[in-house]
Amino acid sequence: MAETHSNRKNGTPKDPTNTREITEERLAEKGTRLTREDLAEVEDRLRLRAAVVYEIIRQEGEEELARDPIRLWWSGVAAGLSIGFSIVAEGLLHSYLPDAAWRPLIENLGYSVGFLIVILARQQLFTENTLTAVLPVVGAPKLLTFKRTVRLWSIVFLANMTGTLIFAYGLSTGVFFPDAAQEAFREIAHHMMEIPSPDMFWRGIIAGWIIATLVWLLPSAEANPVGVIVVLTYLIALCDLTHVIAGSVEAFMLAFEGAISWSQAVFGFLVPTLAGNIVGGSALFAILAYAQVREEI
Repeated sequence: MAETHSNRKNGTPKDPTNTREITEERLAEKGTRLTREDLAEVEDRLRLRAAVVYEIIRQEGEEELARDPIRLWWSGVAAGLSIGFSIVAEGLLHSYLPDAAWRPLIENLGYSVGFLIVILARQQLFTENTLTAVLPVVGAPKLLTFKRTVRLWSIVFLANMTGTLIFAYGLSTGVFFPDAAQEAFREIAHHMMEIPSPDMFWRGIIAGWIIATLVWLLPSAEANPVGVIVVLTYLIALCDLTHVIAGSVEAFMLAFEGAISWSQAVFGFLVPTLAGNIVGGSALFAILAYAQVREEI
């Protein structure tokens, strides 16, 4: 009796199942017909605390670090190919829409298509791993974990680059899409390459931060991951930010066509954008994400 009184006084039921029963009774008053198991799932998903989100992503990172290198490679190649549909969708919208001031507001929605394919298909994208693979290192800095992270990053990045090179070469041949679309692809790619290299880096930081934010939000957005992906990646395109994998398709296409040199593609775009994405996704977001939950974990 004393224990029951103490539990009531502290507001904590003695038996965890009582919590479900209480919730079930309260929701039943509102007309719900959910089972006790359904109600328990509702409670679990009502709101994920930051520490829970952190642990979900950290465990995903541990799983990725333990994956077979061959599987990582082919998943990374698939992601490099899939992300190419961002410029395809954006270019098609550009070619079919009238030349008006509002056109960028619509055509930039196409940029989200490649990311939707990659993320929903669970393919390996380097910029996602700048957060997922780093949290295990930040939380428990060990030499072995660091080596595994470097291995993961190296495999996925090289695989992504292989995929983007293949896709970019396909675009440069001009055999897959109408001439109007091809011209739109070139116009979009030239617009990106007009950004000075230092700005590529700074804009890459913001893009890396947004992608890390996307990864952080997905565990809480299982009911509507498409909306989260579209909104955040659309923001990257609308703000003319630089993403190292998606932008590589554009830069490599111009290089294959001879419109720019390979040196420009690599040192003018690839290197500064890669550095910016890593800083934004790892050095900033991952460290701050760990800092806010450190006491809880």
